Amino acid sequence: AGQQAAWGDTPCHGDVFHIQRQCGGLANMLSRLAQGATSRRKTLQAGTGRAGQRAPDAELATQLALARQTEARTSRLARDIRTLVHWLRHDVLAVAGPDMATRRELFDFIVAELMAREPEDARRIRPVRVALQNQRDDLLAFAGLLDAELAGIARAHAISEPLVREACMLHRLPTTSPAYWQGWSGLRARMGGKFHVLFDAVRQAMAGTPRSSSLVENLNSRLRTYFTLRRHLGGSYLDLLRFFLNHRCFLRSRHAERQGKSPRELMTGQGHPHWLTLLGLGPLQPRAIG
Repeated sequence: AGQQAAWGDTPCHGDVFHIQRQCGGLANMLSRLAQGATSRRKTLQAGTGRAGQRAPDAELATQLALARQTEARTSRLARDIRTLVHWLRHDVLAVAGPDMATRRELFDFIVAELMAREPEDARRIRPVRVALQNQRDDLLAFAGLLDAELAGIARAHAISEPLVREACMLHRLPTTSPAYWQGWSGLRARMGGKFHVLFDAVRQAMAGTPRSSSLVENLNSRLRTYFTLRRHLGGSYLDLLRFFLNHRCFLRSRHAERQGKSPRELMTGQGHPHWLTLLGLGPLQPRAIG
């Protein structure tokens, strides 16, 4: 909603960054809890070993047994959640992946598995599970657009869609892996002279698939400092902030032609006075040299 208010018709097809961060935080927290349970078990076990000639007392033995049970339970839960989060990141939300129907099936499976483990740590697992369940269609919206692009590539090059999907899935592998080059060679042998053009078309379609993660993070990083110390945000403050950002010159930029110019100058091609002057505060005075 914030992106739509700021950028209007700019495509917004799934902010996968924040849900992945939330899921990763859950997996990391459960892993730390499992490590803590292992450390406690080792400490108790070392205490029984120091008893030496006499057998450990009943209370220490009971504590050690409970610690082993807790370690087994927390380690199993952490391992399961870590696996589910890995599937979500690499098999469901990655740009290079299966079609929309398969992604939805995998997504629902992950949510169901989280729900099954929710009673073991409801305070931590339930918020993540609910967030996933409520955002499924928004998170996977990009996959529908990619499916349409790949179908168009298949029609344009008179090649079956499964082959185009294989070319898409090949981008999941690092180019340094033998599996990548084996798949690359196999696709080239089956497609013949169409391979290179089609492979580039698939790569461009994936790069052009709009996902709001980078847009959201870019916007957040730029605006966060302006919101930190304000308790309330109203329309007048947001209008002033927008005016300031549109008329403030870039102090540095990777593109030399942008340096020293404001967003308004770059978009309109026309110069303008300093933003304080535009607000009616008069021309800037030269800085005094002491």
